[in-house]
Amino acid sequence: MSDLEAQKSAARSWFRSLQEQLIASFEVLEDKAESDVYQSMEPGRFEFEEWERGAEQGGGRMALMHGRVFEKAGVHFSEVYGEFSPEFRKQIPGAEEDPNFWACGVSLICHTRNPHAPSAHMNTRMVVTTKQWFGGGGDLNPMLDRYRTEDHEDTVAFHAAMEKACGASPSGDYAAFKKWCEEYFWLPHRNEPRGVGGIFYDHLNTGDWDADFAFTKAVGQGFLSSYPKLVAKRMEQDWTDDDREEQMFRRGRYAEYNLLYDRGTTFGLKTGGNVKSILSSLPPVATWR
Repeated sequence: MSDLEAQKSAARSWFRSLQEQLIASFEVLEDKAESDVYQSMEPGRFEFEEWERGAEQGGGRMALMHGRVFEKAGVHFSEVYGEFSPEFRKQIPGAEEDPNFWACGVSLICHTRNPHAPSAHMNTRMVVTTKQWFGGGGDLNPMLDRYRTEDHEDTVAFHAAMEKACGASPSGDYAAFKKWCEEYFWLPHRNEPRGVGGIFYDHLNTGDWDADFAFTKAVGQGFLSSYPKLVAKRMEQDWTDDDREEQMFRRGRYAEYNLLYDRGTTFGLKTGGNVKSILSSLPPVATWR
């Protein structure tokens, strides 16, 4: 096995494992929710769908849940390969020389039912063209304005986990990746951030594959160790009709970002990805104003 194939195999195994760990942690929260705020709803469970991009082009495993704590949660694994379309090659490093690519990763989006519990997004991936890199990150998206501050305890806890992940490997640069996240998850037409940030990185290739991979794994582990705790802390709180209305409005802004600016959405759709999986990032219910 070549070094590259061994690296692909290691990344594939990790992303599959991370998907399983995330699914298990969310189903635990579904089981623990016993408050009357959920009106005797049954705990949710993920439903799985295997999909193929095409003959000899890979595919993935979509995991989607509509539960009581998580009104909608998707934790998806994919491994796709083939050729980039001619119009897309100029946008991808290394694809102009050779359109063949391989990409593997896990992508997560959570929309909680309780307006006090933050929504969140996380993804980590490895991409290979004539070049090779890692990308991903995690960001927190509180639904209520009173939670959407840099000094709120939930924001502080989430950023601490992401900073710790960056410190786990020489490849991590918290200050740079935090700034990148703030710039990336920005709605220009609204002149506002999507959430309270986190970290974002792309085209990460320091020349030390092991360090870059270790950092990517630390991001997934950091999210796993922090986000479920934030949900557990908030999921039993009572909410008002006004809280729910504010949540619906904030979800609308979230949908605007994902449809207009998110590169992952564009990449997935333009590489023949699973449309149902890609658009599962959209909230189950939302309003606009």
